Amino acid sequence: MERLPKRQRHQQLSKLLDENPFLTDRELTRQLKVSIQTIRLDRLELAIPELRERLKLMAERSYDSVRSLPLHEVIGDILDLQLDKSGISLFEISEEHVFSRSGIARGHHVFAQANSLAVAVINDEIALTASADIRFIRPARLGEKCIAKAYVRTMGEQKGKAKVEVFTYVGEEMVFQGNFIIYRSAGESKT
Repeated sequence: MERLPKRQRHQQLSKLLDENPFLTDRELTRQLKVSIQTIRLDRLELAIPELRERLKLMAERSYDSVRSLPLHEVIGDILDLQLDKSGISLFEISEEHVFSRSGIARGHHVFAQANSLAVAVINDEIALTASADIRFIRPARLGEKCIAKAYVRTMGEQKGKAKVEVFTYVGEEMVFQGNFIIYRSAGESKT
């Protein structure tokens, strides 16, 4: 593949980050086929902050407040939350989350991120997991950033319960999928 002219590369870089603000500089180097220094210079010229700063800006954006549990009990950082609709959280796999021999994340940490997001997205004082149908697609590894996206699919079909789907990604690759039934204390659908 031929190197893109600078103007086209800048447009492509902006487009990629608009579509997925969680892309690291290293992932951008692979997609644009340029050096990491070129990516950093391009971001600087375009006034695009580094990943950590982009995530902080997303987190500072206005989003609904978690009602169902204290924010510090959510596993990962909430980046976006629309109660009874959807939510996004980020969880970085570090040394304490992995098996020491393999560097593979212990499954309960990946599950905990998804489960706590499924509960956090519910607009109720008390929300608890009633059941979960989960699937690990591939292992998450040390240093990877897990992005969990939760979607409230049904409200009130079963009195006092909501169905929440959660998909967890590392980059563009899905690593976890879960269907959660969440008990709501109010027992009624909120709109």
